[in-house]
Amino acid sequence: MDLQKFKIIDQANQIGNSVWEEVILWNYFNKDTIGRQLVRAADSISANLSEAYGRYSYADRKRFAYYARGSLCETINWLQISHRRGLLGTEKESKLQEELGILSFRINTYIKRLKEH
Repeated sequence: MDLQKFKIIDQANQIGNSVWEEVILWNYFNKDTIGRQLVRAADSISANLSEAYGRYSYADRKRFAYYARGSLCETINWLQISHRRGLLGTEKESKLQEELGILSFRINTYIKRLKEH
């Protein structure tokens, strides 16, 4: 199975990597509290999209795409908290929010296509 063909997973992985590169620089307390949650939420987007891609039925694919969308919303929440608590600069937070907005649109389009089957 070639996940490379499913570009939305690659986009989600890039966001996860960007989040990781920021969080890895934080001190232990910040990493252990907010950072851990943020990284898990961001990585969960691509994990759920990968699982959706690997499922046989459209209903299963749709369910995991919904999970991915939920993880995306959780990631946005943790980004906002990180920014409010001074862990993430405005520029980086805005860039990640923009990337997540684009990914959200793509996930919603994917879900819409799945509903047509």
